[in-house]
Amino acid sequence: MDDRVALLGRIAIIGGGKMGEAIVAGLVNGAMFDPASIIIADPGEERREYLSDTYGISCVADGARIAHPTTVLLAVKPQVLREVCASLRAAPSFTPTRIVSIAAGITTATLRSLFPEGAIIRVMPNAPLMVGAGMSTVCVSADTPRAEGELVRELFSLMGDAVLLDESLINAATALSGSGPAYFALFVEELAKAGERAGLKPEDASLLAIQTLRGTARYLELTEASPAELRAAVTSPGGTTQAALETFENTQAHGLSQLVTRAVEAALKRAEELA
Repeated sequence: MDDRVALLGRIAIIGGGKMGEAIVAGLVNGAMFDPASIIIADPGEERREYLSDTYGISCVADGARIAHPTTVLLAVKPQVLREVCASLRAAPSFTPTRIVSIAAGITTATLRSLFPEGAIIRVMPNAPLMVGAGMSTVCVSADTPRAEGELVRELFSLMGDAVLLDESLINAATALSGSGPAYFALFVEELAKAGERAGLKPEDASLLAIQTLRGTARYLELTEASPAELRAAVTSPGGTTQAALETFENTQAHGLSQLVTRAVEAALKRAEELA
């Protein structure tokens, strides 16, 4: 990534909320970017003071005051995106090389209508981005070179991991990784509750569930074992794990695998409706 930092140039982040801050933290704490190369726009005075004190970056109240940024990251809510973009475009000195948006449901075609010039890149991160462990999906507009998408993919990889996909697949990815943290959170919640019902203290049940999730993910990442291989390694014939897995697959909802498929399909359908 080091040899591409110069390509990103002066970075303007529009929106200093949780996701905007997560991006700042990924850039600055990753020791890749000089804080002097980053400026953030947020209307809240207290928020600007916090971001400036915490990350050593410059902050302004209005993004239209940022002169000649190279890379612009739009981290505002979808419902205000058009208004914000209109204000930015009206500023004669706001002439970015690339526009990167993390606004949910806003397509690259819509972004192109808002910014007729420059590269257009759309990113769908998930909530763990806020702790440097995000999974982001990146796509580019039809008239933007794939190399621009690769550049932004590498940028968001500093905050976890990222994949470059065709935009036609972004809703499917959102149903998987965008909504995914809620799926796992629900399972951890219910697993901890089951532990409590079995006699564990709430804090112990929560620790056991969370660390088991964390450790499983880490094991899969570091060993490159497939989920099926790990499941087989943990499951002894006739043992406790087999008894639990058989219960998952024999529920009235037609089994866990079918239930997960139906859940992801429901999320995908809703994403398509919102888009």
